[in-house]
Amino acid sequence: MTWTRIKQFFLPFGILAGTIIGAGVFSLPYIFRFSGISLGLIYLVIGSAAYIVVYRMYADIVRETPGDHRFVGYSRIYLGNRIGWLAILMTIIESILVLTIYLVLSESFAHLLVRAGAGVEKIIIFWFLASAAILLGLKKIAKIELAITSGILAIFAIVFFFGAKNIGALSVVDIVPVWGNLFWPLSAVLFSLSGRVAIPAVVKLGGPTNKVIFWGVAVPALVYGLFAFSVIAISPIVTEDAVTGLRAGIPYAVSWLVGVLGILSLISSYITVGYDVEKSLEYDLRTPYTLRFAMVMFGPILLYFGGLKDFLYLVGLTGGIFIALESIFIVWMWLKMKGRRMSVGAAALIVLFAVALGYEILKGLL
Repeated sequence: MTWTRIKQFFLPFGILAGTIIGAGVFSLPYIFRFSGISLGLIYLVIGSAAYIVVYRMYADIVRETPGDHRFVGYSRIYLGNRIGWLAILMTIIESILVLTIYLVLSESFAHLLVRAGAGVEKIIIFWFLASAAILLGLKKIAKIELAITSGILAIFAIVFFFGAKNIGALSVVDIVPVWGNLFWPLSAVLFSLSGRVAIPAVVKLGGPTNKVIFWGVAVPALVYGLFAFSVIAISPIVTEDAVTGLRAGIPYAVSWLVGVLGILSLISSYITVGYDVEKSLEYDLRTPYTLRFAMVMFGPILLYFGGLKDFLYLVGLTGGIFIALESIFIVWMWLKMKGRRMSVGAAALIVLFAVALGYEILKGLL
């Protein structure tokens, strides 16, 4: 296999898959357990198909629009300044919330690696290292993502191996849909499959973009399904972050590997998300370097110590509102760029994301 082929497919695949495989996967076992595994898997298939289309639309926008922009810049170009300013606010808040979610989870996985020490100390160490890593260049990030994604997939395979031995522990109650929680998995699935920030890098690196996007979404979705199934089968009690209960059902050495999986996936995604929002502040708002890096570096840690520590709440808020809105914007921008009217497929995508948005708003009001 030549270096050119590796660069054209596996490096962009590593960026996209590595960005997607992150904090969201750890919300799925708990939500699937109490919504029904079958319902969770249905949403996983629907969400994967939707994101493959949406990411291809966004790749078209990146490729066919002159200049170097990010999501905010494309929103201004195709949807106007008013929507552009909304996109600015939405993107910055969403990215900072996502980074805050990574901080919340970092404590749980750090405890698997090092039992001694206070949780606050571990969070600060993770925050400092991940924030400093954002200074790395694009090519270095691509190489890191490829290596980390390969390692993460190998560790998932180990977890699935232990889960397969416990298939008999699953009951019909675990599998059948819980209709009272019909829409609960949607926001978590949208958050878990979110990888829009990686698309500009995928396009910039070249290669078969559509193929990269298909496999870059399909592989994480398959891994998610197997991981959720395995955790539910292994864990005596499925916990909200999938870590505590999993630790009780597998050997210590494997739980240590799960800790490695968590930390590596969080760091890789933290780097890519932080890099994207930093570049958005640079290209779209012309923010001075010191100010934009300070916002990316200190925003998440301030929110965390300000009280935003509920993992599932943050996942639902980010996936069901901010990520759903950005996906609607992408479909809208693509239609504007192509000069096309609303099609059945585009309308179906918008309805899917609107359902998630409406559910999270109603849940917050009730």
